[in-house]
Amino acid sequence: MNLLTVENVTKAYTGHKALDNVSLEVPEGTVYGLLGPNGAGKTTLIRIINHITAPDSGIVTFNGHPLTADDVEHIGYLPEERGLYKKMKVGEQALFFARLKGLSRADATRRLKEWFDRFDIGSWWGKKVEELSKGMAQKVQFIITVLHRPKLLIFDEPFSGFDPINANLLRDEILRLRDEGSTVIFSTHNMASVEELCANITLINRGHNILTGNVDDIRRRFSDGRYDITFEGDPRVLMNALQNIASEFDVTEAPKGRSSLRLLINDDSTLRDVISAANPAVAIAGINEVMASMNDIFIRTVGSSDATAVEN
Repeated sequence: MNLLTVENVTKAYTGHKALDNVSLEVPEGTVYGLLGPNGAGKTTLIRIINHITAPDSGIVTFNGHPLTADDVEHIGYLPEERGLYKKMKVGEQALFFARLKGLSRADATRRLKEWFDRFDIGSWWGKKVEELSKGMAQKVQFIITVLHRPKLLIFDEPFSGFDPINANLLRDEILRLRDEGSTVIFSTHNMASVEELCANITLINRGHNILTGNVDDIRRRFSDGRYDITFEGDPRVLMNALQNIASEFDVTEAPKGRSSLRLLINDDSTLRDVISAANPAVAIAGINEVMASMNDIFIRTVGSSDATAVEN
């Protein structure tokens, strides 16, 4: 079941079409990547989902019905541009936002204390926001975003400014929220995080949806026939046996005294051809497809889209 569906949404501003017939489906209980270069239209789409602005045409469906202003209480949004009142105390400000989201003071205080302890910032409850580091301020804003347990969470570059330890902490919390039933839209330029977190993605460029699908399926589709062969034997013998079947050989050491050969299968050959030629040459321990990275896919797809736009 899809928690959120965007159908043929278009939004134009003076002299600029921010979104042009964009569609996507966000399955319930998943992490969904919303990707694109700067200025692609992601923020406009997020603003429409948050009912901050309305599309010129198209339909946004939330939890089985057309999106309304009342649905915003079931959405938590952490924007890339953060904003806290610097002169307020941390706990006082967190309580203020929690009350705005409908929580009682007692319930909000209990939940906030739990989250502050989990993020190891309990000692900062009575300090002013201006005393917080950027990372600590982001932790507070993350907590405020998720505190009321919304059905849909939208995180825009949530790892920006975090060191690796705190980035891992935040990643684990996002996955825990997903496992507890939240649906997450995750907007980022960090493609390694997309591979770790997202089940599905939509890539937007110049207001158009240029790539949509399951992350593993997309990576496999862009893999271009690259494989790693783990084997025992002489790498030179193996490469000689495969010279008419594959190219771009790269040999590295593998565990247990074995070697690994990465290769690109020629367009007129198959994996079966590789196995048939390799078997007499070495003792094969394993063959694994090398899936393309989301970073490479992003660059290739956006670059191709830009080239097409220039030609047109």
